[in-house]
Amino acid sequence: MKMSQKQILLAERPSGKPTAETFRYTEVPVPSPESGQVLIRTLYLSVDPYMRGRMNEGKSYVAPFELNQPISGGVVGEIVEANGSKLKKGDFVIGNLPWQEYSVAGENEVRQIDPSLAPIQAYLGILGMPGLTAYFGLLDIGKPKEGETVVVSGAAGAVGSIVGQLAKIKGARVVGIAGSDEKISYLIDELGFDAAINYKTQNVGKALEEACPNGVDVYYDNVGGEISEAVHKLLNKFARIPVCGAISTYNSDGKDVGPRIESTLIKSSVLMQGFVVGDFSSRFSEGARELGGWLKEGRLKYEETIVEGFENIPQAFLGLFEGTNLGKQLVKVADPSS
Repeated sequence: MKMSQKQILLAERPSGKPTAETFRYTEVPVPSPESGQVLIRTLYLSVDPYMRGRMNEGKSYVAPFELNQPISGGVVGEIVEANGSKLKKGDFVIGNLPWQEYSVAGENEVRQIDPSLAPIQAYLGILGMPGLTAYFGLLDIGKPKEGETVVVSGAAGAVGSIVGQLAKIKGARVVGIAGSDEKISYLIDELGFDAAINYKTQNVGKALEEACPNGVDVYYDNVGGEISEAVHKLLNKFARIPVCGAISTYNSDGKDVGPRIESTLIKSSVLMQGFVVGDFSSRFSEGARELGGWLKEGRLKYEETIVEGFENIPQAFLGLFEGTNLGKQLVKVADPSS
């Protein structure tokens, strides 16, 4: 008899904010690897804001999740069985895999990671998609110069916290926007931000004017909405806006209505460019090498919020929209084999 495993499916397409009913647990057999495949035990699993968009129908930069099929995302796992693969039992790998306890994948569908360079879960954070998103969005689109002012929204999250540190490495003045006093202290005391604003307790517009007396040269936008509108009023001539995310609107069940930004872009000759990290896939090795070097030199720090237990994956995902995480939100599913 085959072993069974837990799996999480998309049970419904949510209207507005997802709830526990958006997800459904089921049990399925643990699969067996065919020739050239490996069986992977899930150790750490990533939950990310972009997954909310994939719960909707309609065309986007990535296909929507299918109803009554497993949700998928970044997973770090351990190979427990290899069938004619260059990878071997005991290797650690990362890949885009289903929300389940075991997965089968071809050897070219996952990438081996080196646990001697950093803890294995770091490959889902600073050395993975969030780190690369921060690196390419800021340095290729934002292009901060020494002495310029960089504002980062969602600054205590997995991407934003790295963006701010990279901007400091480039000699910029960095102002972060986050949602709790704990996060504000973390940004200033631990990561070296020059100023930080609590959007839940402060008037963001007034606080930005005080924190950015020389205006804003780069705005790394993770949230959209009213916070971004406040930043737009302070944009300098030739400012750059890498648009990474719009989490403030992801759960909107109506049309998002706000001020028109076109006149601001024209009058101040502002560059505003949306992107996804996959746009830079041919240069991932460059980004990982640079980030790894700064991490080894102690110039980059990172924080993780880890929820334990496969059954708590939906809870961890829903927490993203309440701002409960500091740094990268992960779920620990199992320990590596001893």
